[in-house]
Amino acid sequence: MQRLKGKTALITGAASGIGEAIAHAFVREGAFVYVTDINSSGQAVADILGDMALFDVLDVSKESHWQQLIAKIAQHKRTLDIVVNNAGVTGLETNRTQQNPEQACLKSWRRVHRINLDGVFLGCKYAIRAMRPNKCGAIINMSSRSGLVGVPDAAAYASSKAAVRNHTKTVALYCASQGLNIRCNSIHPAAIMTPIWDPMLGVGSTRDERIKAMTAAIPLGRFGEAQEIAAVAVLLGSDEVTFMTGAELNIDGGILAGSSAQPAIE
Repeated sequence: MQRLKGKTALITGAASGIGEAIAHAFVREGAFVYVTDINSSGQAVADILGDMALFDVLDVSKESHWQQLIAKIAQHKRTLDIVVNNAGVTGLETNRTQQNPEQACLKSWRRVHRINLDGVFLGCKYAIRAMRPNKCGAIINMSSRSGLVGVPDAAAYASSKAAVRNHTKTVALYCASQGLNIRCNSIHPAAIMTPIWDPMLGVGSTRDERIKAMTAAIPLGRFGEAQEIAAVAVLLGSDEVTFMTGAELNIDGGILAGSSAQPAIE
């Protein structure tokens, strides 16, 4: 039985990584998906998904882009049931400029927040408006483990993801106060192997060494996979957890559970 059959979903940052995995999982579960990304390579993802997907270029930080896309969905006579605010940046994608609290530049700080936080604010705003007529829907915001702890070398990223965590709860309470069955929950991944890690992991033997060092600190002893985040997104988008709103789900291989507990080797 397809858990999202008949639903229409919009996923931001769906050209690669976690967003792409969620798009594939949603279509497998019966949803029609608007694959959106600032990168036109998202068209290839939609092409693979076939008749159950359409691609649109979306800069999540631009309100006019959101307005145009929501209008297009209405023109298609579709009811928006799920919005996944997944698009995000670390600030380390294009270069290795300092991102710590002392040396990060204001321009970079603002860019990260514009995409990670303003994009989620706008996504939630227009999701609520689109879902209000039917008084129901699911908003899924992609935060991070970094939104729960400090990250000295990625100050803007950590700050923006912490704000996403808080705004998720605000949206959940607002919708409830409006008598709307629009649920809003956040996912907090950590160490998920996607292209966002490439600048930090490098290539060749250096990459292998860094992966080994990082996984040594993960209780489950490995990086997570994008499909494992997608599985949780399917649950949150389904009608199986209709009493869950304002919640945060950590998917981190046990990092935030406490002390590492690696199996003993005989």
